[in-house]
Amino acid sequence: MKTQVFLITPPFTQLNTPYPATAYIKGFLNTKNIPSTQADLGIEVILKLFSRKGLQDLFQSHNSQLLTPNSQRILALQDEYIKTIDSVIAFLQGKNPTLALQICQEDYLPEASRFAQLEELDWAFGTMGTQDKAKHLATLYLEDISDFIVECVDAHFGFSRYAERLGRSANSFDELYAALNQEPTYIDAILIALLKEKIETIQPELFLISVPFPGNLYAAFRSAQFVKKHYPNIKIAMGGGFPNTELRSLSDARVFEFFDYITLDDGELPVELLSSPDPSEGVESRTYKRTFILENGKVVYKNNSLKPDYKQSQVGTPDYSDLLLDKYISVIEIVNPMHRMWSDGRWNKLTMAHGCYWGKCTFCDISLDYIKLYEPIAANLLCDRMEEMIAQTGQNGFHFV
Repeated sequence: MKTQVFLITPPFTQLNTPYPATAYIKGFLNTKNIPSTQADLGIEVILKLFSRKGLQDLFQSHNSQLLTPNSQRILALQDEYIKTIDSVIAFLQGKNPTLALQICQEDYLPEASRFAQLEELDWAFGTMGTQDKAKHLATLYLEDISDFIVECVDAHFGFSRYAERLGRSANSFDELYAALNQEPTYIDAILIALLKEKIETIQPELFLISVPFPGNLYAAFRSAQFVKKHYPNIKIAMGGGFPNTELRSLSDARVFEFFDYITLDDGELPVELLSSPDPSEGVESRTYKRTFILENGKVVYKNNSLKPDYKQSQVGTPDYSDLLLDKYISVIEIVNPMHRMWSDGRWNKLTMAHGCYWGKCTFCDISLDYIKLYEPIAANLLCDRMEEMIAQTGQNGFHFV
């Protein structure tokens, strides 16, 4: 299945819904007849890790001799975790709703420290809120396992972020670079195995990595490092919210040991130019849009394309195909109706307007084009896109951005 472009979101963002950046770019590439495949490696790593086989491997690989009492308890209960994990994940995916009754009996799930602070739940869920109460208890169960992973296997792990501290030190590449030159972690090994399988199946010419947050940065570099080493003919690019805000003054040439291109702001035109370069252009005269490259050992910012960015009416409908939409996990971390909108249920995400109509907040980067250039989308086009996405995903809940 050879495909021109392969797009990924690296671990980790959300458990309950895919981050939409790759779906947006794939939808745009469809309008240009550029074949592409996408994957959310965050949810795929989670599903590998939180499975019967995954937990068996996890408990066998723990490397800490001096365990806290909490981790000792989890290790002692490992058979119970292994026995229940597949059923709990299926329940949180909405595939096994009757398990809620067993979970709510509070003798089905093994319990560690997360359950020690369990509040009186009747005030939150009443006497009939069985499904929600069970989701909350199942979430605590997963968080107990997460605590064990952090203490005994991989200190960088987090459900919605991975090695975030390394990503937050964007003013220097030293710490992240040092980490990337260490042996891959346990989570890295799972990620690399998944990535290897996909690269060999898809055989892309261009590998695009979307990095929305600091908690995706380390895994993005680790993914790029693997592909650069083992598949050197594949070109690799990074884009997304993190480089848009944190890498605008990029100058460290070591970044290009991992990536060929770093793009900024709206991704449609930069990606089009990378994936379909003008055959009449030579290497030296090739045009780019808001793209960092390495030239003669130095980081160079290229913005020499005369093409204007695409209007919102031209970018197409987000395409969620290839993503494992029926395998995302709905969780209730905090007994608060507002918080659950972030973590419970799957949403189609759709842009109502490009940029900001106000554009005056002093804390915001209002000088950047993707914020200052306000462009609303016509209601009829928005409705057409909604109908198209509902038909594709089977979901009629929308998160407008």
